[in-house]
Amino acid sequence: MGLAAGLAGCAPSTSSGGGGQDDKSGTVRVWLFREVGNEPKEKVVDKVADRFEEQHDGVEVDVQYIPIDSRAEKIKGAFNDPASAPDVIEYGNTDTAGYVADGGLADISDEFGSWGAARALDPTAKKSVTVEGKQYGLPLFVGVRALYYRTDVFEELGLEPPRTLDELAATAKRIRAAHEDMYGIAVGGAYTYGAMPFIWAHGGELAREKGGSFTSALDAAPAKKGIRAYTSLFGDDNCPAGKCAKMGGNETVEVFAGGKAGMAIGGDFNRQAMENGKVEGEYGVVPLPGVEKGDIAPAFAGGNNIGVLKSTEHRTLAVRLAEQLAGKRTQEQLFEAMGFLPTFSDTRRQVAEREPFVKPFVRTLDAGTEFVPASPAWGTIDSSLILPEMFQRIVSGKDDVAGAAAAAAEKMDEAFAE
Repeated sequence: MGLAAGLAGCAPSTSSGGGGQDDKSGTVRVWLFREVGNEPKEKVVDKVADRFEEQHDGVEVDVQYIPIDSRAEKIKGAFNDPASAPDVIEYGNTDTAGYVADGGLADISDEFGSWGAARALDPTAKKSVTVEGKQYGLPLFVGVRALYYRTDVFEELGLEPPRTLDELAATAKRIRAAHEDMYGIAVGGAYTYGAMPFIWAHGGELAREKGGSFTSALDAAPAKKGIRAYTSLFGDDNCPAGKCAKMGGNETVEVFAGGKAGMAIGGDFNRQAMENGKVEGEYGVVPLPGVEKGDIAPAFAGGNNIGVLKSTEHRTLAVRLAEQLAGKRTQEQLFEAMGFLPTFSDTRRQVAEREPFVKPFVRTLDAGTEFVPASPAWGTIDSSLILPEMFQRIVSGKDDVAGAAAAAAEKMDEAFAE
């Protein structure tokens, strides 16, 4: 049974929406993120809006596109001013717990449970809209990282794509030894989401949850193995700490796209940067390997969700529209228009058959991904650069793995406690 059908059979009571009423007509306001080159996205969304208006007499859909860079301030402002707030928003999936703590998102668990399409969602996508067992949105698309490599350099040196993380390190050193003007693999001390797979691949965790409370797990033995594996890639034999310690994800992608690295960890969303760079036609992509041959390192599943604001006075309409915006049909069209990977496993496999480039990313997703702690503290941990500072202290020689991990764990625990 589809979400819309479930709503038609049992409309929510007025008490379930923060607006105190559930109007079935009028204007449903939507805020979506403005992308670079937004026109293809607008065309897809316009079709959804037009179809929704045709299905609902007396209803108008008003879509506005907001800048991604200033989204936090704008969305929190909407939470505090219901009169000017939208009914439906697009939001980054790592913001879920924080927005729930702010009281901004509506709990749509009942409708989510009636949404037939939810059965095809991958587990991490569902996790990204879930806080303490309740759903506060619908996954819209997912972004994941894999290993880009230079096909021409690998052919020249007789190399094969690495099958383990140890092979990755050895391959990087061989490239660097043969090309002193090139990093074997571009890594960054500030590249949190590129480093996380090393922690997860070694069995580590960022944090543990018990009874809704989180504590850091960075200083546990498995996590420290992963931290050691990642930080070992910084050095003159691959990516000198003096140049690479401050690099973030964008910088490592730019280095690879500019022809200055043999490998880099990049997302499906970085393809255009490669096509526009010096490596056009001379790169391939494989899943980032794990510890053992045949393993794929768990990647962070980023992406965006669609949520309904708690303050909406059009709850039924807002949830129905959210279902159409995040449905299989729209996700497939957004992939064709923008390259956004669907959150439905079956839809994702279908698009991968049509577009071979995304297959390594789909394999990575199907192998199992990870997510950040579903705690409002994550925003503080991320913005405070606790993990980058840990990596940078290690690669600069200011601290060893044990000391830096313990200090980072203590700071994370302080954030969780607050």
